[in-house]
Amino acid sequence: MATTKDVRGREVVELDEIDRRLLGLLLDDARRPNNALAADLGIAPSTCLARLNALQRTGVIRKFTLDIDPEVLGHALEALISVRIRAGARHLMAAFAEEIRSLPGVTQLFFLGGTDDFLIHVAVKDSNDVRQFVLDHLSANPAVASTQTSLVFEHNRGSVPWV
Repeated sequence: MATTKDVRGREVVELDEIDRRLLGLLLDDARRPNNALAADLGIAPSTCLARLNALQRTGVIRKFTLDIDPEVLGHALEALISVRIRAGARHLMAAFAEEIRSLPGVTQLFFLGGTDDFLIHVAVKDSNDVRQFVLDHLSANPAVASTQTSLVFEHNRGSVPWV
């Protein structure tokens, strides 16, 4: 597995076709046994395991996670909440992000460049829960200048095009 440097001097891992196929198989099912992965790739199990370990060691694979359906657990409503931080409160952004990430219902938090500073993805029971989230955690926060909430009608996950 070769590496190069990007324009900022950071190491970038270059994947070959087998590594790409291995990642694709793991994206479909991260619990697949090594022997099954190796058979699908047409390589020895020891080679497959060495490649998997290298992908983890280089940081290409950060962790193996679950994809939980929030609706099955009673969290049928998803919303995206854009947040703008007050100009005088920019020094509080890291603390704000840490606080928001730890709140129940928050599935993702994005730090943005542009008009808004953060985008919060929440999965909750109903619109009242969204309202309470905004009132309790955003409107009540003195660092927050404004919010805008959009309801998610359908959430379709994309593929990973660079694999």
